[in-house]
Amino acid sequence: MSPSTASRITTATVYPVLPAEDIDRARRFYHETLGFEIEDAPQTGSFLVHAGNGSRILVYERARTKAEHTVATFIVDDLPAAMEDMRSRGVTFEEYDMPGLKTHEGIAEMGGERSAWFVDPEGNVIAVAEM
Repeated sequence: MSPSTASRITTATVYPVLPAEDIDRARRFYHETLGFEIEDAPQTGSFLVHAGNGSRILVYERARTKAEHTVATFIVDDLPAAMEDMRSRGVTFEEYDMPGLKTHEGIAEMGGERSAWFVDPEGNVIAVAEM
């Protein structure tokens, strides 16, 4: 994209916004289970998850939604090690067997990338990927 066609948004920081039916349950999962630093967000009934390199996720309270797609991806250097750590914390990884996506022990290999998925207690599909 040439500088003349790029908009100001192309250099903006971006972070996912995830719904949580039970904000306290979601806070416990992201802080106690996954180990993230949590900060109250300015909006009532919401919090920020602090992740690597200054990235954040806003989690806010609302009725459960139905998302069957990946809503956030964490990029890691060593996917099996990250999965082992997460499993030791009680996270269960999904197994998929569909056209174009098949996992083995939770891991799908696609080109030079490996990915795994879990569902948080609020029904959000989260990926962990090694690129």
